Amino acid sequence: MASRAALIFRVAAVAEALSWAALLIGMFTRDVLEAGNPVPVVGMTHGIVFVVYVLVTLAVAKPLGWKFGTVFWALVASVPPLFTWFFEKWALRRGKLDGPQRLTHGGTGLFVRQPVSV
Repeated sequence: MASRAALIFRVAAVAEALSWAALLIGMFTRDVLEAGNPVPVVGMTHGIVFVVYVLVTLAVAKPLGWKFGTVFWALVASVPPLFTWFFEKWALRRGKLDGPQRLTHGGTGLFVRQPVSV
């Protein structure tokens, strides 16, 4: 369950960051290049992806075993541009996307140091 929740969260985080980047590019196109106005479409897309990210974050918090602080920072990361991508990378490095059963059920634990059993 945790791996599916982690995958859904990672997709939502990257999609939110990319939609932020698309919105910034759209505003640049409109304001600096004066080459049309893609902001209504890109802005609506970003708004939908933002709401999906928030809902996904709240939905995967329990399966991934996140405490209040992790959920709080995941939600705060949705406000500044591209920070959901940084949060996703941080969570992956810290083992936050492995879930609470990572050691007993073969979670990835990619960057978490574990004691070696002899």
